[in-house]
Formats: sequence, C-alpha cells, structure tokens
Amino acid sequence: MKMKKALLFTIVIMMAVTAAKAQNISGTWKGVLTAGQQELGLVFHFNNDDVTMDVPEQGATGIPAEVKLLSNDSVSFEVPAIQMAYSGKLSDGIIKGTFKQFGMSFPLDLKPGEVQKPSRPQEPQGPFDYATEEVTFTNDKANVTLSGTLTYPVGYSGKKKTPVVIMVTGSGAQNRDEEVFEHKPFLVIADYLARQGIASLRYDDRGVEKSTGDRANCTSEDYADDARAGLEWLKKSNKFDKIGVVGHSEGGMIAFMLAAENVPDFIISLAGPGIKGDTLLAEQQSAALRLYGQSADVTVEMVRMEIESQPDNAWLDFFLDYEPQTDIAKIKIPVMAVNGSNDMQVIANSNLDAISKLLSGKNKKNLIKEYPDLNHLFQHCQKNNALDYYKTEETFSEEVMKDMADWIKGL
Repeated sequence: MKMKKALLFTIVIMMAVTAAKAQNISGTWKGVLTAGQQELGLVFHFNNDDVTMDVPEQGATGIPAEVKLLSNDSVSFEVPAIQMAYSGKLSDGIIKGTFKQFGMSFPLDLKPGEVQKPSRPQEPQGPFDYATEEVTFTNDKANVTLSGTLTYPVGYSGKKKTPVVIMVTGSGAQNRDEEVFEHKPFLVIADYLARQGIASLRYDDRGVEKSTGDRANCTSEDYADDARAGLEWLKKSNKFDKIGVVGHSEGGMIAFMLAAENVPDFIISLAGPGIKGDTLLAEQQSAALRLYGQSADVTVEMVRMEIESQPDNAWLDFFLDYEPQTDIAKIKIPVMAVNGSNDMQVIANSNLDAISKLLSGKNKKNLIKEYPDLNHLFQHCQKNNALDYYKTEETFSEEVMKDMADWIKGL
C-alpha cells in the first residue's frame, strides 16, 4: 500500500510538472481592446525577460515594455511612455488580464498567435516586365549614404527620352516604400509609373534600413539635402530626360523647397503643406477631434503651449516655424499639387487654396486638384473612417496615379 501511495504521489508530481511546462506564455499573443465604441487590435511578444508590443492599426511595432513579472503562467509589464500597464494570468490557453491607461481599466484577454495580415491587393507581385536596380548615392554635406531602388520603365533601352522621379517620404523614419500601416504606397506608385513609361528612384530615409546617418536633431532642411543629393545623382547618370520630385506630406513640403531653387524640372506634391506648420497642426488636431464627435477649436496658441511643455525637438521646432508660402511663391517650374477631401492631416481646403493662390499665373502646366473621398494616404474612404489607414485595403488611388502619369508625360 505504501508503495502504491508513493507511486501515485510521484505520478501526480510528474503531471503537475508537465502541466506547468505546458502553461508557458513565451511567444506571440494577440487580443482586441474594446473601449466604448472603439476596438483596437494589440500584439505582444513575450521572450524570456523581454516584452514588446505592436499596434498594427496605428503603424506601431516593437514598442518596448518594462517587465514586472514574466513567468510560466503570469505576466505584468508597463509602457511608461504611453502611461499603459497590463497584467494577466494564463488559464485554459488564454491570458485573462487587465489593460490600464490614463487611469482607466479595461479587460483584455490574449490568445496565442499573430493577428491576421490585412489584404493589400495593389501590392505588386513578380515576375515584373521591367527592371530594377539597387543603387546608392551620397549626401557629402552630411556624410550620409542613401540606399534605394531605381525602377526602369517597361521597355527601357536608354535610346528614347524617359522621365524619372525621385520619391520623398512623409514625416518620420520610413523605408523606400514609405511603408506604413502595412501599406507600401511608393512601391505601388513605382510599379504603376514603370508601366506608364516613367522611371523612379525611391530610397530608405536617412538612418533607416540600408541608409546610413543619424536622425537626431535633423530637420526638413536636412532631409531636403538628402533628396537634393538624389536629384544630382540622377542628373549625373545621364540615363533620363526630365527629372522630378514626387513628395508625400512632408515630402511634398521638401519638393516645394527644392522647386524654389529650380533643382528639379518639375514636382508633384501629394498632400504637401501650403500653410505654416503651427497653423497646420492646429487644423489637424481640430479635425481629428471633430471626427470623433467632439467639439474643437484648437488654436495656434494652444498648439504652441502644448509643445513648449515637451522635450526639445529640432524637427518639430523647424516645422512649427516653417512657412512654405515663402518657397512656393518662388516656384516657376511645373507643379502638380493634390489633396484628398477627407484628408484629416493636411486639410485640403486651406492648403490647396494657399498653394493655388501663390502659383496663380506662374506656369500654364500647373495642376492643382482636390479629389473627393480620399484621405491623407489617397485611399478612398468615408469621412468617419478617414484615419483607418490599416483597415482600408486600397493602398493608393489609381485615379491619382493615372493623373500623375498623364501629367508627367504631358510636360
């Protein structure tokens, strides 16, 4: 009897050990945070004593967390930068926990696995009937090497005149595809232009992926120098005819800077600012608040006061004070400037009106156009989901790409 009891006890211990090993929360877990009418998918990566968080719908990945507890069946961590905390315990294959932020608490249960990747039907898939080349060019002024992809158009032989554009991304560190919210708009545009007989050069921003350089204390002027170096490299290659700039958002602002100096032959501004930075931010914040049903009249003074309370930021300081009207007024080369009517970040009315007035009578080939029902990424949308870039399957409006190609070929 004693032997049977001892054997039974041993078996129970072994089962407990096995269960403890099975109750392991290492790996990737996903959950949906529900707060009122809003739902947000979150992904957590648990690896030994390391925890990171992804918020795919907001284009955020690898957010580091401070681990308080990470065991076989329990987890607790904080992300001080966003005043967020989470704690949970594994039970029946699910981590049942609580998400806390800004003094509010919400239940958040996690299941193993990644979130389902969104559909991106416009993303080009090979094999392609055009050639691409990995290239580098150097901004000697900053001792920075930029790495990119030169896309030749279909049937390119170098014998006939071929236009080319260099693409300049929006604000923030972005790769050559301007990859954001699982979209790759510059890749989609490069593919479309190649099929329309137009070459393109897109490159990783300074300090991103294969490009070198430090982004600390850089401003839009520094990034304009990078784009200028790319333009000079294209000119020296002697492979193309007219050379232009396609800039999105901040990239559109940089296009205006370069055009004021007559560096390119033409520019396309995709939602580029036409008004002063602090005014743009006030309009942007008001638009977002109204979008979520809140009354808002954010003023420039309010924006300035908010930013003054934050740590110094060279890029933001420059953007707040920069007045694109000064550069736009100097431009004589052809300009295509476009916005979407549902753009909540660079409001179409105020920005396009300013650009149009400043360019009036300057060049008969100028094209200023507002597209209905397009957001800041030039995706079709309703105004109430104008910021849902991740959930929208379309990457970039084909109508806008067609107008871009037709306009360039007509120069």
